[in-house]
Amino acid sequence: MIPLSDLANATKRPLPPRSRERFGRPQLTTATAPAKGEQVTTRDGRELCLRTIEPGDVAALQRCFRRLSPEDIRRRFLHAMSELPAPMAQRLCRIDPQIETAYVLMDESERPAEMRGVGRIYVDEAADSAEFSVLVEQDWTRLGLGALLLQRLVDDCRRRGLSEIWGYVLQENRPMLELCKELGFTRRLMPDEPGTAQISLRL
Repeated sequence: MIPLSDLANATKRPLPPRSRERFGRPQLTTATAPAKGEQVTTRDGRELCLRTIEPGDVAALQRCFRRLSPEDIRRRFLHAMSELPAPMAQRLCRIDPQIETAYVLMDESERPAEMRGVGRIYVDEAADSAEFSVLVEQDWTRLGLGALLLQRLVDDCRRRGLSEIWGYVLQENRPMLELCKELGFTRRLMPDEPGTAQISLRL
């Protein structure tokens, strides 16, 4: 079992494409190798499986999206979306491990298994950095899962030898901003993106 309470503690550089621009890229043929996963016990005693995302997770990802509130969607994608189209879901589940990592938290007490959280990075090799995003379903928040996902992404960036991990966060998203502050991230306001901050951590 992974204890969720045990978590470790810029210069301007070119930014990789924004999330919405990347989703339109052609579907990649390189898929993440299936992982057995690790059992995670939440603070309230529920169990989840933490593993890398797989191409077969498309339906679970779409079901997870349908359970999100409009506010959750806007905080994750930085704009409103009414649905997660199949091509986008397929792209999100079929990653290129050379430049991407994506972890999911699967609730295997349900049949079929339900996705309760997802965290991912997109590496910009030229800038020696990676953009991250983390999403946890509302009923599973405040249990340490966001911190777990973010710490795993930080660990992955360090394994890759990157110098920085960063992401865009709406300033109204105080839980994420507080979490990033606890993990040592710094915040920079975006003059051209009102209401949005760029948070980053030097590795």
